[in-house]
Amino acid sequence: MPETLYLIDGYAQIFRSYFAIRGGMTSSVTGEPTQAVFGFTGMLLKLFSVFNPHYVVVAIDAPGKTFRDEMFPEYKATRNPTPEDLTAQIPRVLEMIELFGIPAISKPGLEADDVIATIVQRILDNPEYNDVQIRIVSKDKDLEQLLGDRVAMFDIHTDTTIDVPALLANKGVTPEQVIDVLALTGDTVDNVPGVPGIGPKTAVQLVQEFGSIDGILANLDKIKGKKRENLEAAAAHLPLSRALVTLMRDAEFDFSLEDARVSPPRLDKIIPIFQQLGFNRYQTDVRRLAGELETAAPAAATPSAPPAFATGLFALADQDEAARTPVVRGDYQGITTQAQLDDLVATLRAQTMISIDTETTGLERDAKLCGISVAWKAGHGVYIPTLSPSPDQHLDLETVLAAMKPILEDPSIPKCGHNMKFDAGVLLRNGIALQGAAFDTMLAGQLVAPGQSSYKLDHMAQTMLGYTMIPINEIIGEGELQTSIDKAPLDKVVTYAAEDADIALRLTEFMLPQLEEVGMTALIRDVESPLAVILAEMERNGITCDPAELLRQGDALAIRVEELRAEVLAAAGCEFHLDSPRQLAEVLFEKLGLASGKKTKTGYSTSVDVLEKLVASEDKNDPRTSVPRLILEYRQLTKLISTYMGNLRDAVHPETGRIHSSFHQLMTATGRLASQNPNLQNIPVRSEVGRQVRKAFVAPDGYRLICADYSQVELRLLAHLSGDEALIDAFARDQDIHTAVAAQVFGVSEDAVSRTQRGQAKTINFGIIYGVTAYGLARRIDGLEVDAATQLISDYKKRFPGIDKFLQKCCQEALEQGYVATLLGRRRAIPEISSSNGHTRSLGERLAINSVVQGSAADLIKVAMVNVQKRISRDKLPTKLLLQIHDELIFESPVELADEHAALIREEMERSMELRVPLRAEAGIGADWMSAK
Repeated sequence: MPETLYLIDGYAQIFRSYFAIRGGMTSSVTGEPTQAVFGFTGMLLKLFSVFNPHYVVVAIDAPGKTFRDEMFPEYKATRNPTPEDLTAQIPRVLEMIELFGIPAISKPGLEADDVIATIVQRILDNPEYNDVQIRIVSKDKDLEQLLGDRVAMFDIHTDTTIDVPALLANKGVTPEQVIDVLALTGDTVDNVPGVPGIGPKTAVQLVQEFGSIDGILANLDKIKGKKRENLEAAAAHLPLSRALVTLMRDAEFDFSLEDARVSPPRLDKIIPIFQQLGFNRYQTDVRRLAGELETAAPAAATPSAPPAFATGLFALADQDEAARTPVVRGDYQGITTQAQLDDLVATLRAQTMISIDTETTGLERDAKLCGISVAWKAGHGVYIPTLSPSPDQHLDLETVLAAMKPILEDPSIPKCGHNMKFDAGVLLRNGIALQGAAFDTMLAGQLVAPGQSSYKLDHMAQTMLGYTMIPINEIIGEGELQTSIDKAPLDKVVTYAAEDADIALRLTEFMLPQLEEVGMTALIRDVESPLAVILAEMERNGITCDPAELLRQGDALAIRVEELRAEVLAAAGCEFHLDSPRQLAEVLFEKLGLASGKKTKTGYSTSVDVLEKLVASEDKNDPRTSVPRLILEYRQLTKLISTYMGNLRDAVHPETGRIHSSFHQLMTATGRLASQNPNLQNIPVRSEVGRQVRKAFVAPDGYRLICADYSQVELRLLAHLSGDEALIDAFARDQDIHTAVAAQVFGVSEDAVSRTQRGQAKTINFGIIYGVTAYGLARRIDGLEVDAATQLISDYKKRFPGIDKFLQKCCQEALEQGYVATLLGRRRAIPEISSSNGHTRSLGERLAINSVVQGSAADLIKVAMVNVQKRISRDKLPTKLLLQIHDELIFESPVELADEHAALIREEMERSMELRVPLRAEAGIGADWMSAK
């Protein structure tokens, strides 16, 4: 069943709530104004109780200027100031958002619309979220440019939805054309200059006729009178207006969809505030809501929701108060002398587990180290400052690093911590390569209880230990008075920082038995925790990228785009705007008379699947039928230009010349790594022109890239997991697996397998992993009818009975247990499989199969990364792991050692797991990523 993410335009809803209640409201207890808080809270209660969202995020405008102010200093200069009594209510609204467990995301330099646009794009780009529908809670016309097949706008006050068909029906434009309409009309509220005399109706007419602003300006001779004069006069500033109304879709900020998953509100915190503010009727509503969410959690859970195996780790707040073991603040000490540091090092050498944490001047990659916290016994902890308000209060950085380096780099001393990737990155920047990572409490929480509202240390401490940590704002202040931790009083910092290490240690001790109970101790100890440190090093390494090559490719693509434009117009025999779906539909189905596909409420569809069907019936003797094929290529190239060429160039670090992507190891339901800022997992590989993008990723002078990946890893895992004798035999004989399967399915010798038969076998081989249906298989194989696909799947299962039994076993385990598990014990809840709805139940069956196979593949590549990096560290090899892209690892190695290192990497990858079939890895070497593949 599809999940839904609601993205709330924060200040738009706050302002709407404020102005909706005339005369205002005031708390009789505190005397503060409350109408905006009341209205906004009512909106949240309605959202949760009526629309049952799976995820909710509030986007907030950050204070200060934005990148648009730099482009146009007069931007929003005419806006009226915010009413004082509304400004006073905003902190209360933000507090309410937090108590409902909703992430409030903002980023300096961005507006909330840019935050929403970036989140939308990340969800759409991530294949793990293909079932997530997005509803933007706003009426802001600027957001209409984001609408799509899975994206709609929603007015929660009137229950009105605006999707692509509604936009086209109501305004006559597509989402792609919204930007040009906005630029033409301008915006008096935001002070965006438009074209005098051009209102929304005229702007739409112009865009419909000419496709875009570029098309309008290119056809000014067809426009008459004052309208033409105004357009000519405005031509110089229209690019600026267009840039001002275009939302940024690739901004950099931390966002995890799982942090946005809905959880019951904290009644112990919310009810007192409702009483204080006089929100009497809301008290009943929120109690009912909390009960409904708690009751519905097991049945309504989705693939990443808290599964049955999460044994109450995050539910301590619901336990009997008397049954809790109280956790009290520990005994914390600052290490500020050489003698204290020497004693500490001697003590740490004798420990079986130490907890570490770092404090920095900020969260940026170049933030300075302020100190290191260490704990080895619950209730105790120390902080070693390296920066403080007075130099005589702390030891110098070099002294501290020299003393702690042997301890932190000793793999025989296990370490724990919270979000160890961050700490490992900080230490790397200061010359320490952390070794011995054994338990990351953040990752452990994500493993045993996926879908929580937060995995922050203070949240986990509160919910698991019943312990309230010192808020950072008590140390560094907030608002305009906020400072950095190196400038805060050292005595306060010592307690705050040492507490972090102590609580991480206590959480480790609390969670270890829980992980043991669900069989994931080895997964967190041997794979996920060590991998966090490896990812920190990969982020620091980055990969060299040649902007000139990207620019060259972009220029070449631009030339080809213009060639395609000319070819399309020549084949069509008429002028029209290629980016206009309406005009394209008219040309294809009315002028050229091609067979129309699906028809929407507003006209004929020109989606990819419709065009692909038209391509299949192209007549080489009739040039007109080539238009769909040319349009598909045109769309592909324009997307490449807009999505990759410019974005990747912008991502190149000006000092290192490298792209430093961020990696997240438990963001996806199957456990696969995710890449952000930029997302390198989605660089296209299916087309030759897409693969060319890899040519821009290069090795520095004197080095080569090694690209190593597994051969047919998911099919090998399927053979192992199913135990099917025929499939195991095919791999044991090192045969071409698709030919071997085709021979079995079609009952011919391997020598007699035709190219078509092999292709069909390949499609069903990989389709089985995703729980393919007969309908789905028919769509993937040209010319195959559903009945024939049904027979093909039936023949496949008869020839490979072990696979069919395995598929049934996955579904049965999901039904009985509520979850399935991978080879290393990684679990994923499959509540859909118990649904009374046939479609939802079928989805659950596919998820059960896919989660076991793909999840085990994720386990394998992670084990390989850990093993290869151990070998590199042990043998002190001058080789760096740069990227992981699905089943592919990319390394950088000196030219003269590349062959030797490639063989070593391949060896470690092939022995990462013992399977019933041999693992095979291939490693290519080249000066760039494309030639190494």
